[in-house]
This record gives sequence, C-alpha cells and structure tokens, in this order.
Amino acid sequence: MRHFITIAETTPADLRHMLDVARRLKQEHRASGHNKPILEGKTLAMIFEKPSLRTRVSFTIAMNHLGGSAMMLRQEEVGIDTREPVRDVARVLSGMVDGIMARTFSHDRVVDLARWSEVPVINGLTDLGHPCQAMADLMTIEEHFGSLGGRTIAFIGDGNNVARSLAVACGKFDMRFILASPSAYRIPEADIDRMMSQVPDMDFVTMDDPMEAAREADVIYTDTWVSMGQEDEKQQRLADFSAYQVNAHLLAAAKPQAIVLHCLPAYRGREISDDVIEGPRSMVFPQSRNRLHFQKGLVAVLLAGV
Repeated sequence: MRHFITIAETTPADLRHMLDVARRLKQEHRASGHNKPILEGKTLAMIFEKPSLRTRVSFTIAMNHLGGSAMMLRQEEVGIDTREPVRDVARVLSGMVDGIMARTFSHDRVVDLARWSEVPVINGLTDLGHPCQAMADLMTIEEHFGSLGGRTIAFIGDGNNVARSLAVACGKFDMRFILASPSAYRIPEADIDRMMSQVPDMDFVTMDDPMEAAREADVIYTDTWVSMGQEDEKQQRLADFSAYQVNAHLLAAAKPQAIVLHCLPAYRGREISDDVIEGPRSMVFPQSRNRLHFQKGLVAVLLAGV
C-alpha cells in the first residue's frame, strides 16, 4: 500500500491486515499503557477544509501513541488552489513530512494530493467517501460479533459518503449492505454501477421501508440527514426523512442481537432517538473510540511498513 484513498482501491488482504494491526496495537496499549514508538521521528500533516472532532483527535493521538507527531493545517493557511496549486502543496509537504491526511469537500483534491505526493496520503473524508470511518465501523462489528462474514448492515437514511464507503467495505468482507432511503436520496445508479465494477461480489440492496431493512439486519446504522454543505436543504431533508428515524419502534422490529451504530455527530431526536443512542444495544461510543485504534493501525502500516 502507498496511499489510502478509497476502500474500493484497497485489496481485501490489505484491509484485513490493517484491521489486524489495529487490533494488536489496541491490545498492546490496553495491556501496557503504551505502544512501541514505531513512528518515532515521523510527522503526519493534517489538512482540514471541514470541521472535525474525531478525525483530528484520533489521528493526533494515534501518532503520539506510536512516537510520532501530527500537525494541523487549515485550508485558510494552506490555500490549496487559492494560494498555490495542489501539485505544489503536495510536493512541498512531502519533502518535509512523512504522511499527509486530508479532510476535504472535493474527492478530486485528495486524489490530486496523492498523485503529486512522494509520501502516503490518507483520505480523512471527502464528498465521495469516508474510508477511515467505515473501517473503524467494521472493527467495532468484528469485536462485538467475533466475525464479519455473513453479517448484514442496514443503513437507514441518506445515501451519503459514509454509506458509500460502508457498502464497498461490506463487499470486501462478504457482508450484505441494505440502504433504506427515500428514492431521491439513494446512491445514484451510475455510482452503484461503478462500485459494482470495482467490487463485483458486493451484495447491495436498496429499499424504501426502514422497518423491512431493520428486520434483516445485524447492524442498524444511521447518520445525520443534513451534512456539511447541505444547510440550504435542511427543511426539505428533515421532512423527507421524517419516517426514517432509528428509534425504539424500529429497533423492536430488528433481530434481538442487532446493534446500533452512528458515525457522529448525532442530532438526537432527528435521525436517532435519545433512548436508542443511550440504550443497551448502542455501540456508538465504542465505535467512536475505534476511530483512534483503526487510525493507529493505518498509520503504522503506511508510515512504518508494519
């Protein structure tokens, strides 16, 4: 592996290896209170066009735990394609740091960074996908159930960047992915065709009825209905998704062992009810903590060749 841009472009063997390294480093830190400094002297540059809590903290602490350091660079400071072109930013940074993580609006911007960079580039979120989140989700599911193969995720809500990455991740690990969404908010057919061409074995289903999706699921997943950059659509989206809340009524239709995930931030009382996110079947906060552990495994693989 050189970069981590999409799950579709990453082999199942490499994805499996990252999860295994993440699990091992998590166990190592829990057992001893520290990790071996395998990234001593290494620096990760983190470019942020969008606000962040989990991405910023998890990558920073991951680098610290492994003996390295992380530096935050805001878009107004870097000025990609405003102060200077992306090719110059990539070549300047890769001559000084050991890796670049970018959280951007445009997916093409991360692709261009990787094209011109001489060091690994990590997609920390784009409009197309959120691969780090999806892999932390799989880590959480595997920890809870003991396996991934044969499990079903029902994603209730918007066919957004998280849904795209999760769907492809399911295809890589022999899992089924159901998207329950109003028809206007599903992943476009052209994108599904592209995803299927990249992962031919992907078991991807779309439907209107969230209750039907919940009945088949081992994991019920939801995300905000209004993502950054969609504020002008807020009232329309709230109306269109009003029947798609993950609440006690929907959870009652699910398998008794089904768990609930949410990538956060959560708007309680909208896409998920307070009693569900705080309930015994919620794995939302272990899921959020696994962002740190997966990120640790990822930088160990990319920057240290573990």
